[in-house]
Amino acid sequence: MRRVSHNALAMLGLMAVVGVVFLAGRPDVRYRLEHQTLGWLTDRATSRAMAIDDAEGGSEDILLAMAEPEAIQRATAVDPAELSRQQAAVAYWIARRYSVAPEPISRLVQEAWDVGQRVGLEPTLVLAIMAIESGFNPFAQSHVGAQGLMQVMTGIHREKYEVFGGRNAAFDPVTNLRVGVQVLKDCIRRAGSVEGGLKYYVGAANMTHDGGYGAKVLAEQAFLRQVAMGKQVPVTVTHAVRLVAEVATPATVAASATPRSAEPVQTVPVSATPAASSVKPPAASPAAEQVAALVL
Repeated sequence: MRRVSHNALAMLGLMAVVGVVFLAGRPDVRYRLEHQTLGWLTDRATSRAMAIDDAEGGSEDILLAMAEPEAIQRATAVDPAELSRQQAAVAYWIARRYSVAPEPISRLVQEAWDVGQRVGLEPTLVLAIMAIESGFNPFAQSHVGAQGLMQVMTGIHREKYEVFGGRNAAFDPVTNLRVGVQVLKDCIRRAGSVEGGLKYYVGAANMTHDGGYGAKVLAEQAFLRQVAMGKQVPVTVTHAVRLVAEVATPATVAASATPRSAEPVQTVPVSATPAASSVKPPAASPAAEQVAALVL
């Protein structure tokens, strides 16, 4: 019995070590297990609370009266298991970095890949803009009227939302992504480069610099590219100037180092406010203002 129990305990210990090593190298699996465990505990707690409510004459009848089975059709969510391994890695990394659920992020990653291929833009660039502009908050709004995930100027691009049912569609994450990608594509075409297009996109086309916006987007895109390639990137990584120098052109790096509100742009935290709300409108002639409005 001693030999059998000793061997069994040794085998269990070895299996535990192998499991820990495996999970250490697979953050997506680890995150999925944590998410499932938390969901199981939450379901148990909810079931227990509902059992207490039922015993006390709870409100189950009221909930049934409000039941709406088709509500699932309004949910912007996809099981990460339905994505490719590359897309799932990006979705889980974004979910952990920005403290958002992986299911809606998976839907946005899926859409970014699909729309990006249609219009000829890298999906990591689209996701990077959403990260910098709104931190993946679909209800974000700046003081100048930019709304949604990609902070599109809804008032100016009202006609683009008409085919989706009206301007309130700006708060539908998938619609905002599609319109934002079209606006971004137009900006890049007008500027002739990604760096110039980002300057147009943020509304700094006729300014000497964009306050470091383009550098932050390109740095975030570099992180997402590494994740998509299967590399381990810490979710706490910041947009350091050194990394920007590796992924951006010299002109973009110079723009990112230009003082903004009398403070040098060095390291930008993940929780930065939407960039569209931080750029002041330039002092320009009426004609220039009309051009800027068309760009926005």
